[in-house]
Amino acid sequence: MAATTIPAAAPAPKPWYRVLYVQVLIAIVLGGLIGWLAPEFGKNEWIKALGDGFVKLIKMVIAPIIFCTVVSGISHIQEAAKVGRVAIKALVYFEIVSTFALAIGLIVGNVIQPGAGFGGQGNAAAVKTFSDQAGQMHSVDFVMNLIPDTIGGAFARGDVLQVLLFAVLFGFALMVLGERGNTLRSFIDDVAHAMFGVIAIILKAAPIGAFGAMAYTIAFFGPRAIGNLTFLIATFYITCILFVLIVLGIVARLVGFNIVKFLSYIKAELLIVLGASSSEAALPQLMEKLERLGCSKPVVGLVVPTGYSFNLDGTNVYMTLATLFIAQALGIELSLWEQIVILGVAMISSKGASGITGAGFITLAATLASVRPELVPGMALVLGIDKFMSECRALTNIVGNGVACVVVSAWEGELDRERLSRGLNQEVDPRDIEVAVTTG
Repeated sequence: MAATTIPAAAPAPKPWYRVLYVQVLIAIVLGGLIGWLAPEFGKNEWIKALGDGFVKLIKMVIAPIIFCTVVSGISHIQEAAKVGRVAIKALVYFEIVSTFALAIGLIVGNVIQPGAGFGGQGNAAAVKTFSDQAGQMHSVDFVMNLIPDTIGGAFARGDVLQVLLFAVLFGFALMVLGERGNTLRSFIDDVAHAMFGVIAIILKAAPIGAFGAMAYTIAFFGPRAIGNLTFLIATFYITCILFVLIVLGIVARLVGFNIVKFLSYIKAELLIVLGASSSEAALPQLMEKLERLGCSKPVVGLVVPTGYSFNLDGTNVYMTLATLFIAQALGIELSLWEQIVILGVAMISSKGASGITGAGFITLAATLASVRPELVPGMALVLGIDKFMSECRALTNIVGNGVACVVVSAWEGELDRERLSRGLNQEVDPRDIEVAVTTG
């Protein structure tokens, strides 16, 4: 008797109209047309509720999924030193890539000068709410904000960093229990699988959420809101595309995979993010896909949730580019030293900003207020188009976090390169597993 391992047969492909990302893409187009051709209909609150409701459904399960994934990953590790090693490697990578993102925003802003000759006028009242929020966020000590007042409060608010801290501590405690913790480990693993099942159900509503979000956005702001500042939007989008293809592309090549194939692999998540304008909308599904791609479970559980607060590449590009645009539009010249200071402050202020829609705008206010307060009223110039900017920020953020997870997995020596190759080349469905067949 010999055991032979053969690959499971690939399932028959779904009809195109049943593929999730196709449905989301169609919904985005239809939503845009409705918002443009029937704006009064698109402005209905129930249309807006479709998009907001979908994002809330996703956010509802993010905290328990992160908790279960991180606890499971850490509790199954035999050595505690590995957790710290992975965290340090991730943070080193985040800082290096974030610096490149901030620098690229400065370079493009100085070369292209999207705000030159704009002749805009700042309006303090238009951004008072945002600047007030930014001042509050800037004044709170980040370390104290990381520690939850209560465990239940962290879960109720969906604070990713606070849940992550508790999950790390709980995972260590469960790891120390050894065999006595096997029952609880198995229970947490089962809860995690059940939560991913909930996500699978919620994602069926992704086209509806994408339709509502896009229809309301176009109806509320109108096509002219995009046209007024098309040059800035185009500059930002092109800069982010160049960052992904060149910077992340070089990183991916050094690790041994193709960035374009990786983008194709996560295209469904990218379209969900595009519809919801929030990278958190695809966080659970991204984590599951990265595990299928060959990244180890502990690395995925630590790197991806942490990256959503420490590795916001799209937000970093936006902050420096938008700062230069506002300064140029208001006729305020920034010296080289001031731009370097902005880069340093942005490096700090961007940490802890989640992928929620609008977080990048508030973070920008915090940066401007701390460097050149007279620039804060100029945020009114980009207020009307921030919704469209946030979509590109979120897309770049999720790509950056996906690449970071693969890089750290490879750095840690826990990347299954065979599964990586199969998944990116789409030779078989990444969810397929190999089955053992006994023959005589």
